[in-house]
Amino acid sequence: MSLKDRIQEDVKAAMRARDARRVGALRLVAAALKQKEVDERAALDDAAVLAVIEKMIRQRRESLAQFEKGGRADLAAQEKFEIEVLSAYLPQPLSEAELEAAVSAAIAEAGAASVRDTGKVMGLLKSRLAGRADMGRVSALVRARLGG
Repeated sequence: MSLKDRIQEDVKAAMRARDARRVGALRLVAAALKQKEVDERAALDDAAVLAVIEKMIRQRRESLAQFEKGGRADLAAQEKFEIEVLSAYLPQPLSEAELEAAVSAAIAEAGAASVRDTGKVMGLLKSRLAGRADMGRVSALVRARLGG
């Protein structure tokens, strides 16, 4: 079952369970996926679905920070709930050791020698680590390894 189908099934299950908060959060995901399909005029594969979910989580983390800063605990709680629901669809994150091993392998594969080669290394890692690591953190690790 594809990730998109799993989300649709979870929407139906939440509706049957009369879990309004969960239905709302899952419908937001379904709507974002549908919009992406309409924009690109093509069906989304699991990698594209993961990219949409990651983007939604990133947006919610930014909103959460703003709501907490503004003292809006009610809205912050809703953002936390949505992050929790969305995170369930991401694959297991890589451990620190696995992440460092992946970075080392990509640097060796790309033949990277300086910070100027960061783009090549990140190009290799982006597809391999999609959904399993924070790419900002990966980029910082790559730069540190390449002496930048």
